[in-house]
Amino acid sequence: MTPGAEAPGPRRRGRPARTTATEGPDARTRILESARTEFAERGYDKTSVRGIAKAAGVDAALVHHYFGTKDEVFAAAIELSFEPALVVPAILGSDKDGLGERLARFFIAVWENPASRTPLLAVLRSALTNEAAANVLRGFVLSRLLGRIAEQLDVPDPTFRAELAASHMVGIAMLRYVLRAEPLASADPEKIIAMVAPTLQHYLTDNSSPSPSTDPDGPGHPSPSTDPEGPGHPSPSGD
Repeated sequence: MTPGAEAPGPRRRGRPARTTATEGPDARTRILESARTEFAERGYDKTSVRGIAKAAGVDAALVHHYFGTKDEVFAAAIELSFEPALVVPAILGSDKDGLGERLARFFIAVWENPASRTPLLAVLRSALTNEAAANVLRGFVLSRLLGRIAEQLDVPDPTFRAELAASHMVGIAMLRYVLRAEPLASADPEKIIAMVAPTLQHYLTDNSSPSPSTDPDGPGHPSPSTDPEGPGHPSPSGD
């Protein structure tokens, strides 16, 4: 040791010192952005927590610290596109009559935005082939988004109504953005909103609770004739 030089202090043990490069809000944001990219490029099955951590430049333990499991990272990546905490109050608004249009407009806007469409395409494709991914997507749509909306509307069967609305919108997303089915794929977004909004409005706000028809052929179907020859056929003569 050089004379006069200070002796090195004792080496610290335990967890490395916290730095803004590895922890804090910026690290959480990087993890989420990396997760969206990994899920979009690799799909749900081939994405791992270690891969997300490596892409974000953090330790895998930090991913678990913020999100827990891969399913929870997946759910958080979906939430990043929809932001339900902000969106649900905006969709509910103060005017119940415009709910269907607000919901349709929000949904189409999210899908029309390339920044959110790319990860959402990966989400839908993953849900088609992986049961865990399907469960996460279903839980998010029904519990965090449409379920919250339906619960605030004081209507019969809110969960069932939320599922109807979800099936309608997910079906549109599949045909327009995944399968690219024409003419829906190239239809003007405003046209889609105008046609879908009344149906969503009915699903979520109609206070009636329809009872199933007792006629197996459905309402309006003529009852079968008791005449074996059919209605309007002359009855056989008694002579």
